[in-house]
Amino acid sequence: MKVELKRKFPVSAPAEAAWAVLQDVVAVASCMPGAKITERVDDTHYKGTVGVKVGPASLSFRGEIEVKGIDAAARTLRLSARGTDTTGGSAASMDLTARIEPAGAHACTLVGESEVSMSGKAAAFGSRMMGPVADQVLNQFAANFAARLQATPAQNAQARAAPAPAPEAKPLNAFGLLWGALKAWLRALVAKA
Repeated sequence: MKVELKRKFPVSAPAEAAWAVLQDVVAVASCMPGAKITERVDDTHYKGTVGVKVGPASLSFRGEIEVKGIDAAARTLRLSARGTDTTGGSAASMDLTARIEPAGAHACTLVGESEVSMSGKAAAFGSRMMGPVADQVLNQFAANFAARLQATPAQNAQARAAPAPAPEAKPLNAFGLLWGALKAWLRALVAKA
């Protein structure tokens, strides 16, 4: 199953401060629910994990991230990630392009385009639920990204200070995401009535 995602999120921080966080792969990974970088192989290759909790069951993915390109002039990051769950029953991959667009002196927009492919048990949610679940994950990511920017000393001291320590990765709660997607769908349904 393959899903394409394109989203924009407003960020209350200068574009330079947001770009300083976006080009730090470890910081970006810490913003993704359930994700954690476990090893830096070199400047463009990393290893990591993603934990997904579905009720009492848990899936743990191990994989690799490759930074395909960083364009400082366009404030754009391109990366590719591939992984399998520890039992080998599921696989996932993602190609991501993220960029920061200025939106004033103290605001910017985080723009992301990605293509996600899943197979095995991970694809069991079906393509109908992938969009709403992806929206919930991306909303959590954007909130974590904004919080990371706020926690970075003096807005990254205009992009020169060290980033704040990464929070501990908690497993992604699939039931919580599905519940959030269901609530969003119901709100949209009621709004149409």
